[in-house]
Amino acid sequence: AQAEERYGKELVQIARKAGGQTEINSLRASFDSLKQQMENVGSSHIQLALTLREELRSLEEFRERQKEQRKKGMAVPRQSDCMEVRSPSWEYEAVMDRVQKSKLSLYKKAMESKKTYEQKCRDADDAEQAFERISANGPQKQVEKSQNKARQCKDSATEAERVYRQSIAQLEKVRAEWEQEHRTTCEAFQLQEFDRLTILRNALWVHSNQLSMQCVKDDELYEEVRLMLEGCSIDADIDGFIQAKSTGTEPP
Repeated sequence: AQAEERYGKELVQIARKAGGQTEINSLRASFDSLKQQMENVGSSHIQLALTLREELRSLEEFRERQKEQRKKGMAVPRQSDCMEVRSPSWEYEAVMDRVQKSKLSLYKKAMESKKTYEQKCRDADDAEQAFERISANGPQKQVEKSQNKARQCKDSATEAERVYRQSIAQLEKVRAEWEQEHRTTCEAFQLQEFDRLTILRNALWVHSNQLSMQCVKDDELYEEVRLMLEGCSIDADIDGFIQAKSTGTEPP
């Protein structure tokens, strides 16, 4: 657009400053036609620049809309025939960030629960083995104490297993949510990219047509100059000059 505007303005300036004022008759008319058509061509390129800027403005508005759609809701195609439309307040980036943090937190919790569960199992095994050794020939009081400890360690291991299983279930639930959010977001961005490519392709197509039509228009305007030049007669211009400037048939 800037190039078209600059070219158009410079062409108009050249046309207005062009010479030919001293010419007469048909050549003068040809010069005048050339200057006029050059100015017309320049004006048409300035108009083309305005059209291109309008096209660019439309592309900028489309880009801004897509930026907003990345943050806010947009229709997302699902596997079914229906469309899932998110609430305008549903922001993809915020949702992905929340789910990612939740997944990492639950993963850390699950690993800690696993570590605790494994330790409790080892403690229970050690307590059970100690009880078996003492119960063979140890004092009754120590046997009962060891038995209670083995029972407590086993209960602790059972509770640790329950907590660990619960952590795994929670992690799996948020992992599934995380996966679904990724899928939904990717589908939304794919739809945006399809729209972007379609809009950009159409804009380039229109732009190419505009430039092509401008070339045709330029040629049509310059054709007017060629027609004037075809009617330009050198002999007639010389005769016209003689008739206008003649001082007589005899030398002074």
